Amino acid sequence: MSNIQITELLSYLDSQPQPHIVMNKDYTIIGANAAYRAQYGDGKAVVGRHCYEVSHHFDRPCDEEGELCPLKLSNKSARPQRVLHLHQTPRGEEHVDIELTPIHDSNGELVCFVEMMQTIRTAGATSSSQGMVGRSPSFNNMLALIGRVAPSEASVLLLGESGTGKELASQAIHNASHRASKPYVVVDCSGLTESLFESELFGYEKGAFTGATQRKLGLVESARGGTLFLDEVGDIPLNLQVKLLRLLETGTYRRVGGLEPLRADFRLVAATHRDLKKMVEQETFRKDLYYRISTFPIHVPSLAERHEDIPLLSLALLERISPKKKLKLHPDTIAKLQACTYPGNIRELRNILERASLMTDGDTVMPQELAIEAEASHQIVSVVHQNIIPLEQAEKQYMQWADANCQGDRRMLAKMLGISERTLYRKLKE
Repeated sequence: MSNIQITELLSYLDSQPQPHIVMNKDYTIIGANAAYRAQYGDGKAVVGRHCYEVSHHFDRPCDEEGELCPLKLSNKSARPQRVLHLHQTPRGEEHVDIELTPIHDSNGELVCFVEMMQTIRTAGATSSSQGMVGRSPSFNNMLALIGRVAPSEASVLLLGESGTGKELASQAIHNASHRASKPYVVVDCSGLTESLFESELFGYEKGAFTGATQRKLGLVESARGGTLFLDEVGDIPLNLQVKLLRLLETGTYRRVGGLEPLRADFRLVAATHRDLKKMVEQETFRKDLYYRISTFPIHVPSLAERHEDIPLLSLALLERISPKKKLKLHPDTIAKLQACTYPGNIRELRNILERASLMTDGDTVMPQELAIEAEASHQIVSVVHQNIIPLEQAEKQYMQWADANCQGDRRMLAKMLGISERTLYRKLKE
């Protein structure tokens, strides 16, 4: 590609609000628009430098640092690629949705790549971030799926254990959609009895039943133009599921006591901690309803699946629980938190930290201020091995657990581990 063509391309890219760069095959930036220079330049020239050096502050390609490299993938396939990365920005580390497009010349030869970056505002990788917080692979995978589905109208089914933050994920989908300025309405399906189902969802007309002294708008009508979040959809009784299915299939409903059909206008997001596939097999959940709500399933990971996020999550939760106290976590406290299993997931972690914030007199939460059952810490070995993780990471987690449970006797710990004290201190420092 000639210098004139690059100039013409950059002239177009400069009109775009999102950061864009043009790169050659060896990761060198040969052009950058004003938005990229403002966000990543830090007062320095970016042209002539490697993309991973500027965006990541790495000294080698991002695929060698544990991330998917869109350029490497596109170089092999000659097709556009889309990935989620963690980038260094003036605001700190942020999740960025990357779309990379290969550019070919008139002979079909691959000559360069154009990369567009969109910062994700619905989640963060620092403790001061609002909304969802995390940086682990499982968290980033969930976030990437949210980024793909949010702009569409597809129905989303959030799957995961209780307390994992499915409602926050639902809000992230809503906030990243074109319906973000419209209502976001939550329906707690576990609390809907048969008598309340239609009146709560569809509303009722005046005089529809005893006590109906005026018309009431239902939750479906309240969500007009926005998002309807059906929390714990797996708890809806079988005999009521057909009424929900009719609403989703026809897009219409009637208020209780009403005759006129009303048009529904909402984007559906549902969530459950139950195994809906198994419920379909057992005929306790309608198969047709399952396929209607599960167009785009997303797994919301448990804390056991994102164990490395616990320190970051803990700091973020403390900032939200006690913003005026500016609490910190002692290293031994972090080790103790990571040495615990969390059947209640983030909800349980928050409860532990809320109590600890009340018990802390200074500005640092100490291990003894954590109300954690002692036997919970002995379960970490099984947690670490629930998913395949790098050996280096597994060793790090095990060392944190062992150190938190040695009662301060590191000489004895070194003997039990079969290593020297010098090696032990080096590993703990790492």
